[in-house]
Amino acid sequence: MRTPSNGRAVVIGASLAGLLAARALHESFEEVVVLDRDATLPERPETRRGVPQSGQVHGLLARGRQELDVLFEGLSPELIGLGAPTCDVQDEMEWWVDGRPLAKGPCGMIGLAVSRPLLEFAIRRRVAALPNVEIRPDHAVTGLVTTPDGDRVTGVVALSAGEETTLGHVDLVVDASGRGSRARHWLSRLGYPAVEEQRIEIQLTYASRRYRRDPGQLDGRYGTAIASYPGKLRGGFVLAQENNTWITSVSGWFGAVPPTDEAGMIEWAEQLDSPDVATIMRTSEPLDEGSLKMRYPASTRFRYDRIDRFPAGFLVTGDAMCSFNPIYGQGMTVAALEATILGRLLKDGTDDLAARFFGETATVLDVPWTTVMANDLRFPDAIGDRSMLDPERGAYLLRLRAAAADDPELARAFLRVTQLIDPPAALFAPSIASRVPA
Repeated sequence: MRTPSNGRAVVIGASLAGLLAARALHESFEEVVVLDRDATLPERPETRRGVPQSGQVHGLLARGRQELDVLFEGLSPELIGLGAPTCDVQDEMEWWVDGRPLAKGPCGMIGLAVSRPLLEFAIRRRVAALPNVEIRPDHAVTGLVTTPDGDRVTGVVALSAGEETTLGHVDLVVDASGRGSRARHWLSRLGYPAVEEQRIEIQLTYASRRYRRDPGQLDGRYGTAIASYPGKLRGGFVLAQENNTWITSVSGWFGAVPPTDEAGMIEWAEQLDSPDVATIMRTSEPLDEGSLKMRYPASTRFRYDRIDRFPAGFLVTGDAMCSFNPIYGQGMTVAALEATILGRLLKDGTDDLAARFFGETATVLDVPWTTVMANDLRFPDAIGDRSMLDPERGAYLLRLRAAAADDPELARAFLRVTQLIDPPAALFAPSIASRVPA
């Protein structure tokens, strides 16, 4: 590890994005303090108040697993040793797209079906063990401390045990507080320009429940994903996870709200294109007293890369900068990519760090954001800017998805994009386009 060249850094939020940011910072700062608003952080893998979505279906994309294994050597083997299943994401999973299952065939992309509580616990334990990192619960950050001219952030104000406290002498503050981030409002109060917001409203509601898993179920497959599409507003997911469990989810868009009672969820799941979710619910032992429901009104992206004035000593990352439709499972992987960028940029110092960080992360965010935009704005009820959509490309992708039900090569190419291994442009390569019917 190189010798740190900076003093103290503060990270707001001890969820996954915050922990990954702390990992990126620890080699460049003498001290890294992670503040979280929850009164306590669990000492074992379990859900917590500050991450309410952690009880829902989570799966680590193949690209995310690769990135995390670089940030934390041996993480995948550790999680596998703790029971997380691995599988070939094409051959050992079933993906229903536009009402058809993608063609099977080994693709070499290995997914890690780890629950969010277990993944976050394993990473928090590793970050907490770093000698210059301290994680402090019961610290709800309420504002920034700056120099008199407001040009530089030098600390934060937080509530702890009901008392206001100031943490100063800080060289860098990273806001990883998630969708509830107050960064834009803090900047506005300091006189900085408004941050442009891009928004795709989908009014998604989803409910999840866990069941006991028999490895022989689903013919030995590790799960089934059933995507919604125009004309079909219901979706579902069943995924194998650690401790011989299934996690199931049913979802609805634009006011189609799934019920949370067992009979209602099963009835909802029976209307899906695949029977797998309903089958697991009917034939497996429930492990939860009830289901967990979440609402997700819109994907949001805040364009920090487009504002012409920004304070030194401050960054925003994770869902606080861009929050994606959770159906696609991109958030954890994107947080890992952002942490990798941050760690690399810090090797060249902190001068002009915000411009460099937001510029590079914008390029990374363009890929999953384009995927979300192209798919979600197909729904007539979705509200968002359609000016960048190309009808010809949209028609081509519709044909590609249909053909991928019978062509393993097209299915593999499609999954490499959804797993964030390849950019969307890869689907238009001549070798792929030649397989798509005109």
